Amino acid sequence: MTMQPWFSDARLGIFVHWGIYAVDGVQESWSFYDGTLSYETYMRQLEGFTADRFDADSWAALFARSGAGYAVLTAKHHDGVALWDTKANGLSTVHATPAGRDVIAEYTTALRAHGLKVGLYYSHLDWSHPDYASQRHHDPTRAWMTDNRYSMAPKGREDAEAWERFLAFHRTQITELVANYRPDLLWFDGQWERTERQWRMRELREEILARAPQTVLNARMLGHGDYATPEQGVPLVAPQGPWELCLTLTDSWGFRHDDTSTKSVRQLVRYFTETMGMGGNLLLGIGPRADGTIPREQADRLTSLGDWIARHSPAVRGTTAGLPQGHHYGPSTLSADRRTLYLMCFDAPREFIAVRGLRNGIRRVFVVGTGTELDHRTVGGFPQHGVPGVLYIDAPDAREQDEYATVVAVELGGELELYQGAGHG
Repeated sequence: MTMQPWFSDARLGIFVHWGIYAVDGVQESWSFYDGTLSYETYMRQLEGFTADRFDADSWAALFARSGAGYAVLTAKHHDGVALWDTKANGLSTVHATPAGRDVIAEYTTALRAHGLKVGLYYSHLDWSHPDYASQRHHDPTRAWMTDNRYSMAPKGREDAEAWERFLAFHRTQITELVANYRPDLLWFDGQWERTERQWRMRELREEILARAPQTVLNARMLGHGDYATPEQGVPLVAPQGPWELCLTLTDSWGFRHDDTSTKSVRQLVRYFTETMGMGGNLLLGIGPRADGTIPREQADRLTSLGDWIARHSPAVRGTTAGLPQGHHYGPSTLSADRRTLYLMCFDAPREFIAVRGLRNGIRRVFVVGTGTELDHRTVGGFPQHGVPGVLYIDAPDAREQDEYATVVAVELGGELELYQGAGHG
């Protein structure tokens, strides 16, 4: 395991999908893979990728303002276009677009200047490389994806030498990213079209960590990553170990002219707190335009989410997963010393907030952000048989409630102790 403490402490990351697909506002890479566009039409977007208003410092300042602890930028998506000055081929924003810039270098420098951890996304597969479609997936259950010419060699026409050339290219690019930019996190994708042995993932992990032992690797390494990456939906059961929900702020990963479905601040706070309450991070996806500007609606949402996090920092920073389901109707977090519970209330509490199964005595209860103390009492229970009563907390006044989610802190008389039995009788 190379999982670093900063990862779980970060809570929020920003996932930036930026590439030539923003020129026409089409789906990143998949739009030519699935035949929506011809490959030639898709690649003509290289001519329009200017990045002429890209300001890495402004990006980093916005991400820090959002409350994020790290960001992940698509160094290379499935289309094979690199956002850095790769020496492995000429398909990069430096040599093949009017931008003529190594945006990865600018991005990594800016993030570090703002105290953020640096993440780089890299797609294992490369639908533009001439040697990539030289193999077939060796698992017959994956037959559904063998017919696409960008992915697989025709049956009986696999080329082992071509695959070795591709792997050399693949390793060269990853080595460039690790050696030149020293990312804190490598966020891999595109692993599904080959097996672990075809990719030689174990060896890849060893190669990366030999160069940079502190690098965190996501799970898309077929058994050799450090944390799980569920996508687009909050899991009902938390994955084992560290994890991160990657979620789009709109309905798309990259910039789309026709996508106006920006999630509301209330939705974002809910996703964030539900993920945090289960012990995970939220990696929130945005899509800048081809000129490098972030759409105002997306920037505003990040700022508003950051405002909520700042108001409720004690419930976010240095906390762990809170109560299991059934104890409180909403997510919660727990302080590092296990002596303070933070209860999230999405709707305006009516009369009271109830918590079940607490064995602890209560020192005090207050509204996070205002400090206003709330009256509370424990009702019922069968203490002689170890069954605690229900903690009832008086609902805060409407003026004390947050527009998006009110947080109530419960200071316990000791480390959290829960009852999770079937009652007595």
